[in-house]
Amino acid sequence: MRRSITLLEVLLILATISEALWAANGSLHCKDPQERALRPHSVTITEFGAVGDGVTLNTKAFHNAMFYLNSFADKGGAQLFVPTGRWLTGSFNLISHLTLVLDEKAVILGSTELEDWPLVDPLPSYGRGRELPGQRHQSLIYGHNLTDVIITGNNGTIDGQGSVWWEKFRNGTLDYTRPHLVELVHSTGVVISNLTFINSPFWNIHPIYCSHVHIHDVTILAPLTSPNTDGIDPDSCDDVCIVDCYIRTGDDLISIKSGWDEYGIAYSHPSSNIIIRRLTGETRTSAGIALGSEMSGGISHVQVEGLRLFNSKSGIRLKTSPGRGGYVQNISISDVIMENVDIAFRFSSHYGDHPDDKYDPTALPTINRITFKDVSGSNIRVAGILEGIEEDVFDDICFSNISLGVTSKRPWKCSMIQGYSDKVTPQPCEPLRERILDSSVCYLPSDSIPGLSPGNLVVSATTKMTTVYNALQWWK
Repeated sequence: MRRSITLLEVLLILATISEALWAANGSLHCKDPQERALRPHSVTITEFGAVGDGVTLNTKAFHNAMFYLNSFADKGGAQLFVPTGRWLTGSFNLISHLTLVLDEKAVILGSTELEDWPLVDPLPSYGRGRELPGQRHQSLIYGHNLTDVIITGNNGTIDGQGSVWWEKFRNGTLDYTRPHLVELVHSTGVVISNLTFINSPFWNIHPIYCSHVHIHDVTILAPLTSPNTDGIDPDSCDDVCIVDCYIRTGDDLISIKSGWDEYGIAYSHPSSNIIIRRLTGETRTSAGIALGSEMSGGISHVQVEGLRLFNSKSGIRLKTSPGRGGYVQNISISDVIMENVDIAFRFSSHYGDHPDDKYDPTALPTINRITFKDVSGSNIRVAGILEGIEEDVFDDICFSNISLGVTSKRPWKCSMIQGYSDKVTPQPCEPLRERILDSSVCYLPSDSIPGLSPGNLVVSATTKMTTVYNALQWWK
């Protein structure tokens, strides 16, 4: 005779599943957001006089739309729809509780007139514009102190028309730091999805001092020779999820940052709890995943899974320098495939310049507990160039299940590095040859649950899901 299952037992099983999935996935902040949540108020940009001919400047129309929609922020929020057309505009500000939606054939075009990109103050964790002292140009789409902001579409396009900025950078005629395409500052509950970003003047997407940021299903494109067109740069942010993106640009595909030298140290706002999954791309000059070089506020608890990188300069790169201070620790990078990559793993310990001469050259970074796992590559020139700092050894650097087809006769170059390895081809340099006997020295996202790997937890969770299904059928 079948035993009746109680509702309490069902709830207990569900709780067990939730715990297992949390451990397996790293964090529930990476679950799919409800970005299509119904906003009770919706308008179209044409209602404010905008003309989508690619010639008429629509900055005032975007400003007026935001001013109008702000009155609905406490009434469930509002939506601004951008229909098919080419909508030329200068920089404009977003508001809280807003959904900005682009139609499939809609293109927001950044103005090529520099005066349409107003100047804003430098970020406190940088102390100045990133490229030049003083102010910097505001991003095309900008927000400050916002809550619940969604930028999405049916693969509509945001085009920065960056060539005028790239030319001024190359010939040294910039007066201020170039603008990003999207920058959100001190904001929470941010979703950016289902869009194409092209030709950014500088970095493409730059959330800074933000939390609960979800970026997914975006394509980011710029000429491979375009200067500093980073794809996505989470900067002094926490609880960030970046999933299912394709990026092909002239700089790092994703670069995690947290402030620059003494300004980043003083501001002390780390980047933490960042998950990156299923990233594909190409960069001829830089890295697929970069940590730094501006990392003075600290970077920790980063999980990267499913990187596919081809025809690129570096696979994964850590960039720091004396004077940076801060830390990079508890980093896990796994399930990586590289093809035609110059340097698979690179630690650069004397990278980049300084904001001014006030930095402390004795402020050394702490670099430890970085794990690379399940990585394969073909036509790799050099497996690794790993350089620590004199009197500042980078330690607990772990390599597990690495198989690289390397063309160089000297596949590894290491200095001031200490670490561990297991199943690594070609054989790593001497400081990494100690076998991993105590897994506690190597960071893995499942560290908080000793004896269980994420794979085991996924199997366990799947088994429990089946159990719940059967239990619910029984209970009915």
